[in-house]
Amino acid sequence: MLRKLSGDPDCKNGTCPTLWGTEDAEDYVVQGYVVTDPERLAQLGLPDGESAVVVPASVLEEYFRAHR
Repeated sequence: MLRKLSGDPDCKNGTCPTLWGTEDAEDYVVQGYVVTDPERLAQLGLPDGESAVVVPASVLEEYFRAHR
């Protein structure tokens, strides 16, 4: 079971970028906008099975502010 740790404070529709934690608290799952720009993807050099998403800074800032 995932638990919501932080979300986009400007979210209007409930399905915005979000930071999730796993039940064992050992991993995070990041929900964001899929990176499709070929230049950015080339810079990342992702191996098979990985993908990249863009997450607004506000999502991570909210999480770190709450855990200081």
